[in-house]
Amino acid sequence: MTALDPMMVLGAYAVGVFPMADHREADSVYWVEPKRRAILPLDGFRLARSLRKTIAADRFRVTADTAFEAIIALCAASATDRPETWINASIEKAFIELHHMGHAHSVECWQDDELVGGLYGLALGRAFFGESMVSRRRDASKVALAWLVARLRVGGFTLLDCQFQTDHLASLGAIEVSRQAYVGFLAGAVEGCVAGALGGGAAGSGSTAAGDFFALDRFSDASATDTVAGPVAGKVIAQLLVQTS
Repeated sequence: MTALDPMMVLGAYAVGVFPMADHREADSVYWVEPKRRAILPLDGFRLARSLRKTIAADRFRVTADTAFEAIIALCAASATDRPETWINASIEKAFIELHHMGHAHSVECWQDDELVGGLYGLALGRAFFGESMVSRRRDASKVALAWLVARLRVGGFTLLDCQFQTDHLASLGAIEVSRQAYVGFLAGAVEGCVAGALGGGAAGSGSTAAGDFFALDRFSDASATDTVAGPVAGKVIAQLLVQTS
């Protein structure tokens, strides 16, 4: 199987292209640049009342970057509702390397000590490229996405790329834009950050324009009296999303 160079992957994302494989056991990847691109405006996340209650009640314990390899493996695994995936071993290995380099991140949902859902993606400048999300319990992937949106907003990100539109994403506020419009959004989000990232530093290191994926972990709110689901309680996440939806 041909190895996928992590730096080549970063360069591809910087110009709007990403890798996929035909199936989990595929020996090669191909490069995709959709004519229509799905993005989720960070101020347009649709927080349904039922999802808000789930988040505020801390039904799941939500973490970030604590189980990256487990999340990408869970996303790549076959399931009844998704018998085949596009994440082959080459993509998985490249993203694990990108995670160790500080570019790829995950959000995980737990029930007790069981990983039941989450997502992973790539950060570059003020852009976050969502790669895949998975749910093994009802609403786990929705909760992970909600936490991601809150994390990106607090961290100063401006673009959440969802690649392809789905009914599921549309229900949460994702929209489709043309390739031309997407390239404009992308250029604004990665401007001044690409050179540093491709030079081997963390995503956007050395640039004041870079988003801070971990800003939420330092977030404080006077109304938060406890922290059940990590550095910030679920009820605070729900409040942040309501304020910006």
